[in-house]
Amino acid sequence: MALNDLIRDQPPIPRLSRPVSQRGLLALMCACVVLVVGMVAAINLAVPMLAASGMHPSASALVWIVDTYVIFFACLVIPGGAAGDRFGRKGVLLTGLGLFAVGALLSAIAPNIALLLVGRAITGVGAAAVLPNTLAILLHAVPVERKGATIATWASMTGIGGVVGNVGGGAILSGGSWRWLFTAAVPIAVLLAALTARIVPVSERHDRRLDWLGAVLLVAASVALLLGIVQGPESGWGSPLVVAGFACAAALFALWTLVELKVEHPLLDPRLFRLPALRSAGLGMTAVFFGMFALFYVNASFLQYAKGFGVLRTGLGIIPLTIPIILGARHVGRLTQRIGMNATTALAFAFVGGGLLGLSTSGERTAYVEYAAWLIITGIGVTLALPTLSGAIAGSLPPAQAGVGAGLQATTREFGSALGVAVIGTILTGRFAAALPSDIRAAHDPHTVAQALAAVPGRAPEIITAFVSGADLGLRVIGVSVLVLGVLVLAESLLSRRGRSARAQR
Repeated sequence: MALNDLIRDQPPIPRLSRPVSQRGLLALMCACVVLVVGMVAAINLAVPMLAASGMHPSASALVWIVDTYVIFFACLVIPGGAAGDRFGRKGVLLTGLGLFAVGALLSAIAPNIALLLVGRAITGVGAAAVLPNTLAILLHAVPVERKGATIATWASMTGIGGVVGNVGGGAILSGGSWRWLFTAAVPIAVLLAALTARIVPVSERHDRRLDWLGAVLLVAASVALLLGIVQGPESGWGSPLVVAGFACAAALFALWTLVELKVEHPLLDPRLFRLPALRSAGLGMTAVFFGMFALFYVNASFLQYAKGFGVLRTGLGIIPLTIPIILGARHVGRLTQRIGMNATTALAFAFVGGGLLGLSTSGERTAYVEYAAWLIITGIGVTLALPTLSGAIAGSLPPAQAGVGAGLQATTREFGSALGVAVIGTILTGRFAAALPSDIRAAHDPHTVAQALAAVPGRAPEIITAFVSGADLGLRVIGVSVLVLGVLVLAESLLSRRGRSARAQR
C-alpha cells in the first residue's frame, strides 16, 4: 500500500491535551529517533578503542558490545509500541528516555565486559520504548494532509541517525576514551525527556493486553541465533556452543510462533505475514539495514586501520552516504508515483547492493574519493528504500495498530542491523585470522587487529593487509546477499500482484 493509502485510512485526529506546534513536535520526535538510531552506529567507531582497552575483549565480545543494544532494541520495539497504545504514548516515551539515560550511564562506568553488556541491554530496552512511540505520536497529532510528508521525514531520520551517530560519535570519541560516548548520551536523553514532558500531547489509548511471553521468547530466540553466528569463528562451527545456539534458536522461534498464534493479543501475529505487501516490505527493510549497518561496522575500523584516519575524521568519512538522504528523501514519493513502487524498490536494491560491492574493491591504496563515491551510490539506494518500504509496512496494518505498525518497522530495521553486524563480524574475524602470516597465527592466534598489533607491533603492514582482506570479503558477501534478497522482495511483490489480478478476473 502506498503512502496515500495510509493517509486515507488514518482515523480523525484525536482530541489533544493542549495545542502543540507541529514543527516543534516533529523536530523533537526526529531528535529522539536520531539519538536511539545514532547510538547503533556510533558504537562502531569505538570498536578499535574498546579492542585496545584494558578490558581486552575478544573478537566475539566486540560484536556483542555492538549487538546487545541492537537485539534488545529490535525484539522489544513492538512491545514498546503496544505499551504506548495501552498505557499512553507520551508516558512510555518518557520511560524509554529514562531507561536510555540509565543504561548509558551504567555503560560509561562499567569496569568489565559483563557490566558493559548489562548497560547496553538496558539502553536497548529504552530505545525500544522510544522509537515506535515517536511515529505513533506524530501520526495522531498532524492533519491528514501532512501525514505522508511526516512519515517520509520520520523514515529518513532512521538513515540520517546512523550518519549523525558516526559524525557525532567521532567528535566525542576524539577526546580519547570510549566511555565518553556513553557519558555524552546521558544529558542528551535527559534534555529530550524534559522537552517531551513539556510539549508532547496526550493521545488516545487502546485497551490491549501486552504479550510479555512472546517478547521474552523473541529475545531469547534472537540471542541464540546471534550466539551461533558470532561464536562460530572462535569456538568452531561444529562446537557444542554454536550447534546449541542454532538449535535453540530454531526451537524458540517455533515456540514463539505457536504462542503468537494462540494468545488473544499477540506481540506480532504471524498471520499478518499472509499480507504480501507486509511480507515483502518487511523483508526489504531487513535487507537494507542488514547491508547498511554491516557497512557501518566495517567502515569505522577500515578508515582507522587501513587509511590511518583519526576517530573524528573517521566519523566525518561516512558523510557522503547521507548526501542523497538529505537531498533526495523528499522527492522519493513523486518518483514512486511516476515509475511505481516495484521499480523504485528495484532501483533501491541495485544501488545498495552495487554500492557495497564497489566498496569491497577498496583497499589500502584506494583514494578516499573513490571510496566516497561508492558511499554516495549506497546512499542513493538507502534514500529510495526507506520511505518506500516504511510506507508499505505502515499501510498494511489497520489504523488502531499504529504503535504496533511503527514497532514492526523498527523491528525489521534493527533486526537487520543486528544480523548485518553479526554476519560481517563473523566473516571479518574468520578471514582475518586465516589471512595472517602463519607464524603470527601459530605463536599468538589473534582474532582482532588490536590483539595482533599488541603481540607483534613491528609487523603492522601485514596485519592491516589481513584485516583489509577480511573487510573486503565481508562487504562482498553482504553486497551479494542484499542483491539476492532484493530479487526475492520483488518476486514476492510481483507474484502477489498477479494473484490479485487473477482473483479479480474470476
